[in-house]
Amino acid sequence: MALSEIDRNLLERCLQRKPRAWEDFVDRFLGLIVHVVDHTSVARNISLGAEDRDDLCAEVLLALIRNDFAVLRHFRGESSLATYLAVVARRVVVHEIIKRSLDRTVAGVAVAETPPDLAAESAEQRVEDSDEVQRLLQELSVRDAEIVRMFHLEGKSYREISVATGVSENTIGPVLSRARGRLRRAAVDQPAG
Repeated sequence: MALSEIDRNLLERCLQRKPRAWEDFVDRFLGLIVHVVDHTSVARNISLGAEDRDDLCAEVLLALIRNDFAVLRHFRGESSLATYLAVVARRVVVHEIIKRSLDRTVAGVAVAETPPDLAAESAEQRVEDSDEVQRLLQELSVRDAEIVRMFHLEGKSYREISVATGVSENTIGPVLSRARGRLRRAAVDQPAG
């Protein structure tokens, strides 16, 4: 779906800092952002209170205005603005959820198993790839398919996968990288629809 004229005008008004433009933008897309926050939390089996939901929505809005609307300035209009914002919102929410869970882990119970940057990258990759993983699983060996399934669909850590499969933690990363490579090659080889 292409960028609508209404959204194009709204975006231009925001970037030019016209009066009430940001308020109109928030009125138009806050429902979408709330939906993304709710959907992402459900997908990650996280129960959100009203305050947490509001905080995550605020983080998304802050990400949009940060650095003089840099995220909005990077929008190329190759999709609808709603689609672009949903992707941005999902990434922000996943990053915040991981950051908060790591903060709780360090402050309380245990030390995180992976460095924060790797954990954030891995979780975002899980979310982005999950739609294609089912198709990929059919092309992999039984062992590799199980590792990909546990990581991308069940959200397990390298350590949990290692314990469940008996494969060393050092082997899991390369297996996932090869699987992602196959996924990228398959996407490139697919005829445009």
